[in-house]
Amino acid sequence: MFGNFFSKKTQKSTQDSVDHVKHSAPTPKCTESEIKQVIEETLSHYRSEIFPQGILKLSSNVLINQLPNQAIAIELTLPFPCQGELDEIANSLTEILGVIVTMVITLAVNSVRAFSLGGCGTKVKNIIAVASGKGGVGKSTTTVNLAYALIAEGAKVGILDADIYGPSIPTLLGLKNAKPNSHDGKLMVPLHAHGLHAMSMGFLVNENDATVWRGPMASSAFNQLLNETAWPELDYLLIDMPPGTGDIQLTLAQKVPVAAAVVVTTPQDMALIDAAKGVAMFDTVKVPVLGIIENMSYHLCENCGHKSHIFGEAGGAEMAESKQTPLLGQLPLNRAIRQDADEGLPDIISNSTGEIASLYRKIARNIVGQLFFQLDNRSPLTPSVAVVNEPTAK
Repeated sequence: MFGNFFSKKTQKSTQDSVDHVKHSAPTPKCTESEIKQVIEETLSHYRSEIFPQGILKLSSNVLINQLPNQAIAIELTLPFPCQGELDEIANSLTEILGVIVTMVITLAVNSVRAFSLGGCGTKVKNIIAVASGKGGVGKSTTTVNLAYALIAEGAKVGILDADIYGPSIPTLLGLKNAKPNSHDGKLMVPLHAHGLHAMSMGFLVNENDATVWRGPMASSAFNQLLNETAWPELDYLLIDMPPGTGDIQLTLAQKVPVAAAVVVTTPQDMALIDAAKGVAMFDTVKVPVLGIIENMSYHLCENCGHKSHIFGEAGGAEMAESKQTPLLGQLPLNRAIRQDADEGLPDIISNSTGEIASLYRKIARNIVGQLFFQLDNRSPLTPSVAVVNEPTAK
């Protein structure tokens, strides 16, 4: 199990760092040299969950361009998508410098695990499994919203519905009764919904028909969906796993080049027990767990704003601590999430500037940040290996 790389001492909230940026400039309107100095110091000293050592530690290329209208464009090359957080920093710099500041990312996402995926070669860079120990915790809804959140952050994303017996991705994407095509009679073309590339058994069978298959047949179907789909170039492919620890989960671990997994749970004790089994399963099959997402964490009263912990409190946080893995985020029990899911228009699409969308985007950034810091050799947190030559005996 990979531990949490961010100590409590260095784990400042994003808002704290943004507030620090707002007070770091000497005057509201600075000279050109002062502007450059403030920007460089901000990029170097800014700290958050996904930037534990600052932004300059991660960017392989930084350009500060003075535009004709006095605006400033900062171009960065980064190893994972994080546009939302950089927009917050840019807004703070705009306020303190008195000129419009924008940040533009060039993504340089690498595969953290070398593989070849069926008929599409290595166009898919990283596969992330989203799992749960039991059903009913909102895993599929969370997976879809995280996929759209990653798109909003600047990544190219696909989603594979691995729940052969109860596929729900077609409904969540508003693609009921949609069928995939094939250009060559061999590979299926994934369906497209608001920039997201998707494949599901639900696209191939009638939604009212029961899939009565034994485990090996379901595992074989899962393999075909993954390897016989003409996936385009993707930074991340999210796999919406069926609940539990059965055949498909073992097939995923043994035959699929999955980079890492994320476990979704609710704070309820029964859900936590099964989620812990899911984490243990991934540990057994040597699939790194990036962290825990606590769904239905609390309910905010629409009238008075009172926060009610209907399914228990802090269960996900305690589980993350016991398993030495990060708590990636907590999501509320919210009627809008359910309504948008039923209508096939996830909340991050229907209300892209709302609080719920902001939560999903932060969790998505934490996921890809953890993937980089835990598993990518380019990470500044990756320990270096020194080779010491022993003196030869005389």
